[in-house]
Amino acid sequence: MKKLFIVLPLFIFILAACQSKSEPKETAGKPLEEEKDSLRVGMVIPGEIDDKGFMESGYNGLMRIEKELGAEITYIDKIKPELKAMMDALTKLAEENPDMVIMHGGQGSEAAQKVAEKYPDVQFVVTQGNVRGPNLSSYEVLQEESTWLAGAAAGLLTESNTVGHMSGIRVVPGLKGRAAFADGLKYTNPDAEFVTSFIGNQDDNALSKKYAEAQIEKGADIIFTMLNSGRQGVTDALKEHNLKHIGNVKDYVAEQPDVFIASAIADSGAAGFLAAKNLTEGKWKPNVIEKIGLEQKDIVSLSLNSNVPQEVKEKINELSDKIQNKEIEVHIEYDGPELILEDK
Repeated sequence: MKKLFIVLPLFIFILAACQSKSEPKETAGKPLEEEKDSLRVGMVIPGEIDDKGFMESGYNGLMRIEKELGAEITYIDKIKPELKAMMDALTKLAEENPDMVIMHGGQGSEAAQKVAEKYPDVQFVVTQGNVRGPNLSSYEVLQEESTWLAGAAAGLLTESNTVGHMSGIRVVPGLKGRAAFADGLKYTNPDAEFVTSFIGNQDDNALSKKYAEAQIEKGADIIFTMLNSGRQGVTDALKEHNLKHIGNVKDYVAEQPDVFIASAIADSGAAGFLAAKNLTEGKWKPNVIEKIGLEQKDIVSLSLNSNVPQEVKEKINELSDKIQNKEIEVHIEYDGPELILEDK
C-alpha cells in the first residue's frame, strides 16, 4: 500500500495540457486476470481516514480492496473538498496509470469528471456521486433509505415529540439524507416538531455541541447526526441530558448502546469495493450510476438498540419492506425551516 502526498511538479501539468483532446472510448472491462496479474487502485479521500464517519468508511473499503481482491492500492487523504485540490489529487493518482481511480464522496463529482476526460485509459469511479462518462461511473449507496427508516423510528420513539437533525457541509448526499429523515419522521408522527441544522463543519466538536444544546433547548430528545469527527460533541451533550442519539454510516449502536438508540447504516466504503470487484470480474461498466439500497442489508440498514420495543422493530421491518417494494416513496427534498445560530 502506498500513500501519496500532493507535491505535483510542473511537468505533470505540462504533460496533461499536451495530451490528446480526443474523446475517450466507452469500454466495458474484461476480467482483469485476462489482461494483467493484479489490480491497481487509487483513491482520493477528502478528509481524515480516522474521522469515525464517511471518510473512514471509504478508507475501510479501500482496505477491503487490498485484502480481499489482492490489489495494489494507493491513496491520498486530508484533501480539502475544493475543486482544484481534488483535481490535483486525482491527477496525481491517474499519472500512476492504475486500473481504477476512486473519488470518495460526491463532492468530488466535478473534479472526477474533468480529470477522467484527460485519462481515457483509466477507469474512474465516484462514490455517492451522480456523474458518468465514457470511462467514469458513480456508485451510490442509498443512505436516504436507511435515514428514512431512522426518521420513522425517531417518530415512534420520541417522548417530547421534538426530534433534531444535524449535519456539517451542504453536499447532495447530506441534503438528501436530511430530507429523507424528515420524511420518515412525518410518516410515523405527523405532529412531531423537526429541528434541523447544517453547521458548516463535519469535524468541530465544540460547534456541534453548541448546536446540540440549542436543539435540546428547543425540546429535542433525539438528535440524528450526519457528521464525522464532530459527532462526539453531540454525543457528549445528549449524555449530559440523558437523551438519545441516532448515528449514520456505521453501527454506532454496537459501539455506544448507552446513548445511541439507532444508527442509519450506509456503508459508503462498500461502493468503492463493489466497483473494484466488478472490474476484476469484468462486470464494471462505464457511463452508469449504480445504486445500492436496502435490498443489500449488509450495506444499507437501520440498526436498533436492543431496548427498542418489539412493536417498533416490527414496524421498521414492515416499512423497510415497503420501501424495497416501491410502496413507499422516499422524498429527498426538504424546504422547511432550519435552526441557525448567529454567533457560531
